[in-house]
Amino acid sequence: MLPSDLIPVRPDEQFDETAVATFARQHLPNASGPMAVTQFSGGHANLTYLLTFDGEPPSEYVLRRPPLGPVATGAHDMSREHRVLSRLWKEFPLAPRSYALCEDPSIIGAPFFLMERKAGVVVRKEIPDVFGGGQVPEANRKLSEVVIDTLSAFHDVDPEKADLGDLGRPEGFLERQVQGWSQRWDASKIEDVPLVEELRKWLWQHLPTSTRTSLVHNDWRLDNMAVAAHDPGQCVAVYDWDMCTQGDPLADLGTLLSVWYDHTEVPATLNPMPTTTPGFLTRRQATERYASLTDTDPASIDYYVVFGSFKMAVVLQQIFIRWHRGQTEDERFATMGEGATHLFDLAAARRP
Repeated sequence: MLPSDLIPVRPDEQFDETAVATFARQHLPNASGPMAVTQFSGGHANLTYLLTFDGEPPSEYVLRRPPLGPVATGAHDMSREHRVLSRLWKEFPLAPRSYALCEDPSIIGAPFFLMERKAGVVVRKEIPDVFGGGQVPEANRKLSEVVIDTLSAFHDVDPEKADLGDLGRPEGFLERQVQGWSQRWDASKIEDVPLVEELRKWLWQHLPTSTRTSLVHNDWRLDNMAVAAHDPGQCVAVYDWDMCTQGDPLADLGTLLSVWYDHTEVPATLNPMPTTTPGFLTRRQATERYASLTDTDPASIDYYVVFGSFKMAVVLQQIFIRWHRGQTEDERFATMGEGATHLFDLAAARRP
């Protein structure tokens, strides 16, 4: 029986396994014997597969590739993710180590890279039974604390020591983020939405001056992490590094808090964290915890929550438009447009 997060490869997301096995054996340690392929079921963008080699000793690796169909410029960058993960693990061991990048489209039709597997419990919409199924407030609180504490620890990593000092362009980062996500909305919208225009205007009018630069993950959420099965407060891995760069760390926090729903809020289609379970930190408590760990003024974070909500709404719209245009057959994407609309509403409501 497959673990709960692994499924047989979806028919429209299969690849030439023989070609991948040949490449893997040339570039990976201990990649010997027959190779079996399964697919990680979570996630809505990049496709991730488990490669299992039945050699002596047996070994497991992970293959990451972009989603099917056209992708937004600068998104799903396998080369960037490989570059980050081939270096970052030395200074931030929770990042999986990447071993090999393949940019030859003749192998599977798209760039991909192969990295180590860091296994753990990934918590998505519901808290799993191993942590009490949401009925144990202490476990729920640990899960909410670990996502904040690990983010703070990541933001403390010295880019120079990680050999990533030349990654991205920190100057003007926040301005480019607002402009870039605004442009992505224009490229993925089906029709004009007055509220989105109002939000874009507000974001530009209230743009703060960034006071700190660090490495930025750009998609930090609980379901992009894995925790130890014996302790929900111990992070064992952080995933999805294709948008990592240098910039304003509060943009990371804003992205996280955008999907940190309070009890009074109805979650959007994107609901990656069980934030309303008993014991889970509220969004304000999470804000104050990060602020305390990083010596940040909590009031300065409000803008980034609005921006993060706007950004994640556009992410949902980008996913939905691929389904709407017939570029993917994954029916999970059919309701993403509704989720985008709801997140835009939340972005407006969260303005200070």
